[in-house]
Amino acid sequence: MSEKMNFFERLQALDRRWIYLVVLLAIMVPLVIPFNSKTYVTEPSENVYKKIDSFTGRTDRAILMCFSHDASTMAELFPMEVAILRHCFERKIQVLTICFMPQAKPLMDYAINTAKEDYNVQSGIDYLNLGYKPYGLFLPIMLGMGDDIAKAVETDDQGRKVDNLPIMKELSNYNELNLVIDFAASAAVYSWIIYARARFGANVAAGITAVMAADNYPYLQTGQLTGMLSGLKGAAEYEKMVDVFAMHKDEYGNPDPREFSKEVIKNTWIKMSDIKERRYKTARIGMNAQTVAHIMIIFFIIIGNIGYFVTRAKKKVTAE
Repeated sequence: MSEKMNFFERLQALDRRWIYLVVLLAIMVPLVIPFNSKTYVTEPSENVYKKIDSFTGRTDRAILMCFSHDASTMAELFPMEVAILRHCFERKIQVLTICFMPQAKPLMDYAINTAKEDYNVQSGIDYLNLGYKPYGLFLPIMLGMGDDIAKAVETDDQGRKVDNLPIMKELSNYNELNLVIDFAASAAVYSWIIYARARFGANVAAGITAVMAADNYPYLQTGQLTGMLSGLKGAAEYEKMVDVFAMHKDEYGNPDPREFSKEVIKNTWIKMSDIKERRYKTARIGMNAQTVAHIMIIFFIIIGNIGYFVTRAKKKVTAE
């Protein structure tokens, strides 16, 4: 018993910098050496994927991605943006992008350029970057898109007339721009719910940081949000769905996309080593590091509390 007491006493006196070092290693090692771990897909993420995938190959449907964040939340939101763009480029789904924050403009461009590296897609035909618009135009543009997208946003990021671009041939308003996804670390998505959803019936989804998830669940329950990607976990889920379904190949290595299936996603194990491009597994690598770090922190909390009470009991016995 005394040996255990001595162990806990030494643990209580341990220099905290050693604990910080262990936590640092717990984060860094999984980032440098990715390992396989099970990614469970939740229904809110699943609904976003299925809605987007339903537009496959259709020229009369498109999605709108609104970038409403800066670099401080890039770790959680950027992987889900790249995964969705990758899904769209792989399945021939038209996508429009826009932002109302100057800080979001380079992130939006970076996401598009990252996702399209392996695809032969053209601006104005397969996708359309509407660029940065001043925040004062946020509400007028949001409401204007309910009537005519080309009038609400007259020019794209390159200064071209939106109305003249091939991608806009069969897109007029929210009837065709049938899913809006807002990526934010704030309450920005509420405006899309209040105006685009309530007034025009547009489908709205959210890509948000983990701390914002609880605030948005009521909108999922009422059906005001079609789906939601929550933090790094949501991004990891979407990455997996893209790899399992959109990027699926047959036994000869030829592209063989398949429909979403709960059974398939549940039983499919994706090897990290099979995904050659690191940018396509960023969220899953991050989740590995996050999981190990959390386990280490929980371990230290439990051991620390046990040590505290054991040491206190010993002092009490000694005092008596």
